[in-house]
Amino acid sequence: MADKATSGEYRSGHDPRTLRDALGCFATGVTVVTCVDTDGQPAGLTVNSFTSVSLDPPLLLVCLAKRAASAEALVGASHFAVNVLQTGQQPASIRFSTRDQDRFGATPWSTGEAGAPILKDSMGVFECARHAVHDGGDHHILIGQVVKATFDAKLDPLLYFRGSYRRLHFD
Repeated sequence: MADKATSGEYRSGHDPRTLRDALGCFATGVTVVTCVDTDGQPAGLTVNSFTSVSLDPPLLLVCLAKRAASAEALVGASHFAVNVLQTGQQPASIRFSTRDQDRFGATPWSTGEAGAPILKDSMGVFECARHAVHDGGDHHILIGQVVKATFDAKLDPLLYFRGSYRRLHFD
């Protein structure tokens, strides 16, 4: 018989809660995807669905909930930036995941070469030109062609796992 202290929860099913919890077992980095909207105002939101697609040409993708406040601005923008957050940027991650109208007021940022907002002190930034947008059910799949990538290898990533922010632990 398995020891209760060492046995983990095991569930199987096709219901939305089981699917969401199972997906949460995949640790992800945390990003804030930003652009400038049609009125020239900065827009952005927290995204953890981010991955490389191709090195030649340099393509990446982010998945944006269609009902998210900045989704339409991001889908319509010619350029956007993916700001990969580091451990000290958890407050920015939370701020950009809410419908707070002044997300950029409390977050230091500058304008990148392609015109999208770049969050100060991000671990990495990918400035992109919109390459394609695809339907992904309740999400938009936004594919960008990377025009510039920067990173600071001294910083540690902000991670998200099983519904909580996490940090790397080295043994």
